[in-house]
Amino acid sequence: MTTLALRKSGGSLIISVPAAFVAQNKLHAGSQVECNIVEGALVIKPMTRPSLAQLIAETPKDSLAPDWDNMQAVGAEQW
Repeated sequence: MTTLALRKSGGSLIISVPAAFVAQNKLHAGSQVECNIVEGALVIKPMTRPSLAQLIAETPKDSLAPDWDNMQAVGAEQW
């Protein structure tokens, strides 16, 4: 278990994220994390980026270009 000290920054209290957590979750400055309070404990989880398939599935069908998935690549797209 790691013990961390709260520090004051402006009107907030902050903690440093342990390097092991950063490395394990491939985080960097600017990474987004989700914070929840569960039974009095602060739980911090890395945000996961949705996959291309998830984004397409959530796109309204009337917003998709007809036959878009059969179009030729025009740049450096990676499929």
